[in-house]
Amino acid sequence: MNRFLPLIALLALGGCATTETTYLNNGEQGLAIDCSGEANSWAACYEKADDSCAGTGYRIVGTNGTPAPDEEDKTLGADIGNYKNRSVVVVCK
Repeated sequence: MNRFLPLIALLALGGCATTETTYLNNGEQGLAIDCSGEANSWAACYEKADDSCAGTGYRIVGTNGTPAPDEEDKTLGADIGNYKNRSVVVVCK
C-alpha cells in the first residue's frame, strides 16, 4: 500500500487547473491557465477560464499543448503514460 501513496498523490495533484495573471505584449491583462496532466482535459481549461472570468465571457489569446499521439504510438490502442501539457491564455471580457 505504501508504494501506491506517491502515485495517488500525483494523480490527485494532476487534476487541478491553475490560473495565473499575465500581461500581453500590448499591456492587456490576461489569465494563463494550466490544465496539464492525465486527469485534466481541454474542457477543464475552458471551464476554469469561465469560472475565473465570473461569467462575463473570455477571448482566447493562445493555446499550447501536447499533440495527440499517432495510432502506432499508442499502447494497445490507448494513450498510456504520456504526460499531457495543456495551457491557454485568455482575456476576460
